[in-house]
Amino acid sequence: MNEIIIFDRRVKRLHRDRAAGLIGAHDFLLKEAASRLTQHLEGITREFPLALDFGGREMLDVPPNITKIIRADASIKNRPQVVADEEFLPFKENSFDLVLSLLELHWVNDLPGALIQIRQILKKNGLFLGSMFGPETLTELRQAIMAAEMDAGISPRISPFADIKTAAGLLQRAGFSMPVADAEKITVLYPDAYKLMRDLKNMGEGNALAKRRKNFTARGTMEKIAAKYKEMFGNKDGLIPATFEIITLTGSRD
Repeated sequence: MNEIIIFDRRVKRLHRDRAAGLIGAHDFLLKEAASRLTQHLEGITREFPLALDFGGREMLDVPPNITKIIRADASIKNRPQVVADEEFLPFKENSFDLVLSLLELHWVNDLPGALIQIRQILKKNGLFLGSMFGPETLTELRQAIMAAEMDAGISPRISPFADIKTAAGLLQRAGFSMPVADAEKITVLYPDAYKLMRDLKNMGEGNALAKRRKNFTARGTMEKIAAKYKEMFGNKDGLIPATFEIITLTGSRD
């Protein structure tokens, strides 16, 4: 059976490398997602002697019920304690009491396989808590791109995202007990599509689709996309909304 490759993981790692020095000015969304994960943890009374934070880039506030946390990331430039890829976790089974993943799993080619690996490295009664983008993310940009490229041919620019029902099913399929998935939407207002795309790039969320066009997007195409975005979604103040749907996943290991 051939492996399905949706994302170019090498390119995704390069995006994270390049974003490492710029993220501080563009990390509002990551901080918001991290805050929401922390709120989930604050509602849990149990202790976690050893936790793994994957991709948090030190944005998660460590609550007092975590004794020790190991930070892992695919990019060495984010200064993790362990450089690792979510698709090939380099940890032994039964290693952690808690595994956290912050807006990482939507770039994984084999999401069921990654979730199975996460479950395996958890100890008995260990907890997984992660967040990922859902299908409503960047819906306005997706529609503007389709409208702008309708005549010339639409190129793949925005990742496919799992919906909440699929995410919950994947947790169950991976063997987690008490799997839960919930979703929240965050809407951010931008002056134009250029600022939105700069933020995405500098967060390390640039296009890493394997079937993306490898050449640079023509200036004229970008102008059409920006114009369509404002035409279709601009408000009376000239601002455009960008929707981000964040799905939170929770599951434990029996």
